Amino acid sequence: MSQKIYIAPSILSADFGKINEEIASIDDYCDLIHVDVMDGHFVPNITFGPGQVGKMRSKKPFDVHLMIENPEQYIAEFAKGVMSAVGEELYAQSYLVVHQETTKDLLGVIQAIKLLGMKAGVALNPATSWETIEGLLNDIDLIVCMTVNPGFGGQKFIESVMPKVAKLKELNPKLLIEIDGGVNDQTARLCKEAGADILVAGNYIFSSPDRKAAIESLR
Repeated sequence: MSQKIYIAPSILSADFGKINEEIASIDDYCDLIHVDVMDGHFVPNITFGPGQVGKMRSKKPFDVHLMIENPEQYIAEFAKGVMSAVGEELYAQSYLVVHQETTKDLLGVIQAIKLLGMKAGVALNPATSWETIEGLLNDIDLIVCMTVNPGFGGQKFIESVMPKVAKLKELNPKLLIEIDGGVNDQTARLCKEAGADILVAGNYIFSSPDRKAAIESLR
């Protein structure tokens, strides 16, 4: 039996000037809305702050990817933004994701996110080993395996990350694994074969003349 694949369009590739229209164009066809938050320090780009997240509107849970240094200082504000964006019911199904590389107290940040009533995720850069989080796999709701170096959309998929995905799935089959970076109808097959559950795609979906068809092609 084939596994269920969830699709999380990345609004990094959307038109920021009409972000809620862009979200509405995909809302009925996707499973999560992927929001890339960049601080200009951990990654060279700058995107959304918590206030901007709070002005977004969706009928799907949010998957907020914090590519920021010292995430523990900001998670409460971003959680508040997500609550404004999606409401109480979807808030509890939404994820706040922090990078393993950005905090010295990863378990503490995971626990703080859960205390706020959201699901907790951890992202790993392409060069970061799965072993760095091996002891935390039962504490995390979602692992994000980056298949590009974070910071910009439209990069080439790094296929050598796939063994990491397979290993994490082997270690904890119940753990949700998300792939973020360079996902399209070709690379999606590699992700699914490795055991991925959620596929993030930005450029592939938002540059398509038929966004619904683009989303379905990834499943």
